[in-house]
Amino acid sequence: MVQTLFDFLEAGERLDDFLADFPTVSREQAIAVLEAARKALLSHACSDR
Repeated sequence: MVQTLFDFLEAGERLDDFLADFPTVSREQAIAVLEAARKALLSHACSDR
């Protein structure tokens, strides 16, 4: 499901479209995944310096 979320966003779809297609995923769950990815990317970027 996480990969599908990223695929949706990469294709230019809105988060609301993803949530409508996957009603078992809550907005809070999707946002938590995006926040975790953001933190991981920022942490990786900082360690590359």
